[in-house]
Amino acid sequence: MKEHSLTLFALEGSREFGQLVADRLDIALAPHEERDFEDGEHKARPLQSVRGHDTFVIHSLHGDDRQSANDKLCRLLFFCGSLRDAGASSVTAVVPYLCYARKDRRTKAFDPITTRYVATLFEAVRIDRVIGVEVHNLTAFENAFRCPTVHIECAPLFAAHFAPLCRGRSVVAVSPDAGGMKRQDRFRQELQSLMGQEVGSALMEKTRSGGVVAGDLLAGEVRDAIAIVVDDLISTGGTLLRAANACRAAGATKVFAAAAHGLFVGGAPQLTDTTAIDRIVVGNAVPPFRLNPETAQRRIDFVDLSDAVAAAIASARDGS
Repeated sequence: MKEHSLTLFALEGSREFGQLVADRLDIALAPHEERDFEDGEHKARPLQSVRGHDTFVIHSLHGDDRQSANDKLCRLLFFCGSLRDAGASSVTAVVPYLCYARKDRRTKAFDPITTRYVATLFEAVRIDRVIGVEVHNLTAFENAFRCPTVHIECAPLFAAHFAPLCRGRSVVAVSPDAGGMKRQDRFRQELQSLMGQEVGSALMEKTRSGGVVAGDLLAGEVRDAIAIVVDDLISTGGTLLRAANACRAAGATKVFAAAAHGLFVGGAPQLTDTTAIDRIVVGNAVPPFRLNPETAQRRIDFVDLSDAVAAAIASARDGS
């Protein structure tokens, strides 16, 4: 099979992370233009030829202080469409954070299944492949897209971060709800393998109705242990805080929170100001723009996801 040139773009808002990925691949980010018009419309286009190239576009689809998630989704779709029209051999969307991934099923009558609608939009502009990082529901992600998908798990990265901190201590991996048990177990196994010792398991009860979260039962033993609460993302932080408080009440000596995506909606003050959590660990694909720098430095550790994303890009290209 003829090898095509690899061309990597990073759209506005993901440029810093995209540069890290480009550095890992030892290539330069390709130039592009993004232009806003007075009526709120916009245009994005490559500034070099992509004819016959394997193109990859990095764009994390979280709303920020300049663009909403909807704005970013439209920009990604339109830009990928322009690459197709310009003759790209293949187009891969690299979305470290995938918007609407949490709306993957009907929980109320007539609910939309928005994850599937987003996938349909990707297919409409002829995107060949989607690379995501720690999506909310892996099965829903894989089933929504009819094009090939690549999923990057953060369990090995978080395990590598925590293993030196916890070695020789009693450790328990905690899921903040039943839906996160597979994620928690993957992390638990990775950490157990790196530490060479048993890592416990615990589960926090959680129910949600009308936007109100309830449930106070912690299943599992955390007394005299380090508890690590693992989730895919941090929004307001309420779910993690409930689990952390329950772990403290059950006798945990330390409590850490780990999530691939730190959105910190509203600055997540209840999470960043609490003494129940010793440290919060998140991936670096979503910048902590909602936190003031002092708070971020005092409370947050960042795990670099760029190596894993670069490896996924290289592997996807080799298998194309």
